[in-house]
Amino acid sequence: MEILTNPDAWIALLTLTFLEIILGIDNIVFLSIVSGKLRQEDQPKARRIGLLLAMAFRVVLLFGITWVMSLKKSFFDFDLGFFSGGISGQSLIIFGGGLFLLYKSVSEIHHKLEGEDETAGGKASNTLGAAILQIALLNIVFSFDSILTAIGLVSAAEPPVGFGTAGAIEIMIMAIIISIIIMMIFAGPVSKFVNNHPTIQILGLSFLILIGVMLLAEGSHLANFKFFGGETVHSIPKGYLYFSIFFSLFVEFLNLKMKKNSKKPVVLHNSKIMDQKLEDTDITN
Repeated sequence: MEILTNPDAWIALLTLTFLEIILGIDNIVFLSIVSGKLRQEDQPKARRIGLLLAMAFRVVLLFGITWVMSLKKSFFDFDLGFFSGGISGQSLIIFGGGLFLLYKSVSEIHHKLEGEDETAGGKASNTLGAAILQIALLNIVFSFDSILTAIGLVSAAEPPVGFGTAGAIEIMIMAIIISIIIMMIFAGPVSKFVNNHPTIQILGLSFLILIGVMLLAEGSHLANFKFFGGETVHSIPKGYLYFSIFFSLFVEFLNLKMKKNSKKPVVLHNSKIMDQKLEDTDITN
């Protein structure tokens, strides 16, 4: 109850909730892509289970903060001359998650552009378990990233410097629960919008490729990978990544708006090829 009367605790709670929602965008995109391959009646179930798993993983990891922090310790050091580093549990999980995300994103792009639609056949009804398994695996990686952010933001030092261990955990759990509830509310409309617009789907998969590359860089940084005795591989600041995502979405929303308000395609003034095509079309008509 003392936490609820502390203005600093409310500021920390609101800030962390906002960050959890931002960090959960990639989770919602992945949920939308994976659940979009299921039967219509199974899609809400997959999204709910996926977000509940995300909440469960985060809360469990919060109660095992000591174990999470111990994963930073290297358990295998190597030096091959041109390549050196020290592999830890944390770097292994994040690096593996990046590889999985790259594989899944590229496979989905290939499936959507060249593969057959599974929902047209009888395989879709059997993919709910596979979809939940994929969501669970990726949620483990996203949960580590989320918890590390929460630990860095909410101080567990004793008052008045911090909120104490119990207080910090309470704030982090409340932020996780609130952010997951908000994501549950908007997951359905977001998934519907993504699945109804092919360009948004491809953009979403491209974002997942970017996030996969970011996870690979972060895993390499945590493992202190060095090439030819140079500096340790740097992680990619998340701000750059999310700026590119929001800017791309802004451009695509403009494209969708112009497409909705115009019967003819938008043509650049210096596009001679497109001008010729339009002239040929007018002549034909």
